[in-house]
Amino acid sequence: MTATAPTPSTARVRATALLPRLTLVLAALLTAFFAAAGPASAHAALTASDPTDGAVVATAPAQVTLTFSEGVAMNGDSIRVLDPQGKRIDTGELRDLCSGNTIQYGTALRPGLPDGTYTVAWQAISADSHPVSGAFTFSIGAPSETAFSLPSRTAGDGPVAIAYGIARYVAYAGFAVLVGGAAFILLCWRRGAAERPMQKLVVRAWVALTAATLVMLLLRNPYTGSGNFADAFDLTGLKAVLETKSGASLVSRLLLLGAAALFITVLFGSYARRHTSDAASDSPEEDVKAESDLVFGLGIGGTVVAGGIAATWALSEHASTGIQPGLAMPVDILHLLAVATWLGGLTALLVALHKVPGIERAAIRRFSTVAFTSVLVLACTGTYQAWRQVGSWSALTGTDYGRLLLIKIGLVGTVVAIAYTSRKWTSRLAGSEGAAEGEGAAETEAEAEGASDVSRETSTVTPVATAVPDSGASNPRRAAQLARQSAARRTAREKQARDADPGRSGLRRSVLAEAGVAVVLLAVTTILTSTEPGRAAELEAGRGSTATAVPDRAVKVTLPFDTGGQNGKGSVRLQLDPGRVGANTLHVWAETPDGKPLDLPELKVSFTLEAKEIGPLPVLPERAVPGHWSASGVQLPLAGDWRIDVTVRTSDIDQTTVQKNVKIG
Repeated sequence: MTATAPTPSTARVRATALLPRLTLVLAALLTAFFAAAGPASAHAALTASDPTDGAVVATAPAQVTLTFSEGVAMNGDSIRVLDPQGKRIDTGELRDLCSGNTIQYGTALRPGLPDGTYTVAWQAISADSHPVSGAFTFSIGAPSETAFSLPSRTAGDGPVAIAYGIARYVAYAGFAVLVGGAAFILLCWRRGAAERPMQKLVVRAWVALTAATLVMLLLRNPYTGSGNFADAFDLTGLKAVLETKSGASLVSRLLLLGAAALFITVLFGSYARRHTSDAASDSPEEDVKAESDLVFGLGIGGTVVAGGIAATWALSEHASTGIQPGLAMPVDILHLLAVATWLGGLTALLVALHKVPGIERAAIRRFSTVAFTSVLVLACTGTYQAWRQVGSWSALTGTDYGRLLLIKIGLVGTVVAIAYTSRKWTSRLAGSEGAAEGEGAAETEAEAEGASDVSRETSTVTPVATAVPDSGASNPRRAAQLARQSAARRTAREKQARDADPGRSGLRRSVLAEAGVAVVLLAVTTILTSTEPGRAAELEAGRGSTATAVPDRAVKVTLPFDTGGQNGKGSVRLQLDPGRVGANTLHVWAETPDGKPLDLPELKVSFTLEAKEIGPLPVLPERAVPGHWSASGVQLPLAGDWRIDVTVRTSDIDQTTVQKNVKIG
């Protein structure tokens, strides 16, 4: 009797041994995931509005318009305008005012609106499927009290967003293991198709990807809308989701997963039976040809299905928007396939090393080659994606997307460095042919010894059974104790056989380290896909002009001030770009008399066109860094001689306002 496969007890012992390491990996994953968590970054930004935020207009406008940095999906309920009592006063009719590169939508207002402060709440879906929302106020005649408070929750935020993000991560992980595990079997270790641990790995990955896709489809409506879990079962909302690009992609993924199930059935069915020990054929040549044809069919079919599943991401997320989408989407598909082949194959190798001690050295060498090729493809496609999404060196360090990308690059470098160690262990294994033969003899001897041990156990137990008839039935506790002892001896022999090969043990450790870093890498990648690209973030920060704006016409003003208190002297520099009628971007820098940045407790700006009795139009620039404030979408409706008022506060009681007239238009 020989022990050809680990018993359930052995598997439990191994799982117990791996538990501390897997716990550390999970802790690293959660740290990486939630450290970067927060409100979902919007990929389409509101760059201008009419009326602008905080504006005071003399007469009621006929409509409210919103201008975005990129294409968005909106409906009749996407823009809501509320009066001071919180009642809706827009007509509910969405107006598409897009023209050329200008993305603008509006809604008409009811006539005869009284004076007071009105609230505009809006919500849309970016072209890359991510929700974006916001709210602002404007006043007619003069500001007033309002019963409506601005919403604290934005679209894509809250518990639903966390659940949706977890489902996204599970989907990415399931895709990587599903594709990488199948590729590892077909390209590196065909005998692995008949191994139970490999079958469980691939099937569980398919189940995880399918379940995560279903969860994302159900949560899509509350994720982009109300944020309530109960709306996941709203059939009207689900129907609306199915009509969007994201909904169509998720449904397509489910259909492709049905084809993937057929692929798995063939891989672990008829193909796996060819590699079982009892598979025999009277015509070896025909058997080889049949297997070659089956491998070819599985390879072609699996590549098509895997590429199709990868396309469901490429067609609905970052690659589908921005510059060069026709090239970016195929590159993104290739990038996803390379990641899956590398990281999923790495997971399959780790399972094989821990669960199937008999994996051939040739399979490990082949995976080393496959992984190296995948990394080369990953580097080429990743470089293009980084250029496309970041766009500049300043965005690489000055935006959330760029900083996450740097972390991802560092993690990839770490995995490659550990992989280099794995390749060295693989080379040692490949070069120890004599040791391999000696190991084979030792394993044979160990099996023989195991058989004799089992025989001795049997001979030891037999007298007991003779002395006490039906001892297993009458004394089940003793039988269970003997079974545990036998399992412990087998586990000790298997561990001794594994540890006797330092090359294989070293490879297992390095592959486990690779897999641990890969888990964190996948988490960062998932967060990266939910973050506004660096190119778009810089465009949002510097945008505000129309397509015909002239950059060199920016209005630049320097105003000295003295609040009268301690350290109350300094100057403010304003730059209004492009300095013309319409939307502008405002930058304000505060400096001490010696030119150093001055971080003021409060800074306000307003614009007044006295000739037309317009204004003051207040602007509350946001603090970017100490001493620098900025605001986008500053609307100047008419040309003329505008007065800029800057209010500076240097302490709780020290404040002053300085003015300057500038020509606009």
